[in-house]
Amino acid sequence: MNPATRQPIAGRFSGKVALVTGGTHGIGFAIALELLREGAVVVVSGLPADADEGRTAFAAAGFSPLIVTGDLVEEKFCEELVAQVLGRHGRIDCLVNNAFSFLAKGLDATPTDFARSFGVGPVAFARLTQLVAEPMRRQGGGAIVNVSSISAWVAQPNRWTYNAAKGAVTQLTRCAALDLAPHKIRVNSVSPGWIWTREVDKAAGGDRAKYDPIWG
Repeated sequence: MNPATRQPIAGRFSGKVALVTGGTHGIGFAIALELLREGAVVVVSGLPADADEGRTAFAAAGFSPLIVTGDLVEEKFCEELVAQVLGRHGRIDCLVNNAFSFLAKGLDATPTDFARSFGVGPVAFARLTQLVAEPMRRQGGGAIVNVSSISAWVAQPNRWTYNAAKGAVTQLTRCAALDLAPHKIRVNSVSPGWIWTREVDKAAGGDRAKYDPIWG
C-alpha cells in the first residue's frame, strides 16, 4: 500500500506523549508526522537552522508540534529537552532516538570527527534513554525506538565514523532492552536502508537518477 494514501488507525496513539529527536526533516519528520496522525502529542527536537523548515512542513500537513532546538551533543540540552517534555505534559510514553550526524569518513577521519559521530549518535541516545527511564518506570512503562541503519550491519568504504557509530547504536539497544525490560520499557531499533533524505541527496551530489539504481 502506498504510505501516502494509507489511512491511519484512528486514535492508536491517542493520549500518548512522544519525543522524536531530529524530527524537523527526513526520517525523523516522517516518524513525528505519523505519530501525530495517529493521535499522539509529539515534541520534536532539531538543530536551530532546521526549525523553520520543520514548522513549515508540519503546518502544511495540518500540525504544529512543539519544536525544541539545540544540539544533542551537549548533555545540558539533552537534559533540558526531556525536562521540557515532562514539564509540559507530565509523562513520556515514547522516545524515538533518531537525530544523528551523517558524517562519513575513513582514513581521513579525525578524533573530532569520531567525537561528533558518537556524541550526537549513541552517546546522546544513551543519555536520553537514561533520562526517560525513571519517568517511564514511574508511569508503568514506555517504549524507546533507536534509529540505527543498514550501515550498522555491513562494511562500506570510507565510512568508519558513521558505520561504527550506527553499530554502537545497535548494541546499545540490545543492552538497554535487557536492563529496562523488568520495568516494562521496551527498547527496539530499526535499520533503514537508503532513503532519499536531504543528507543522502547531498551524498549523491543531487544525482538521484545515477545513484538510485546503485543504492536502492
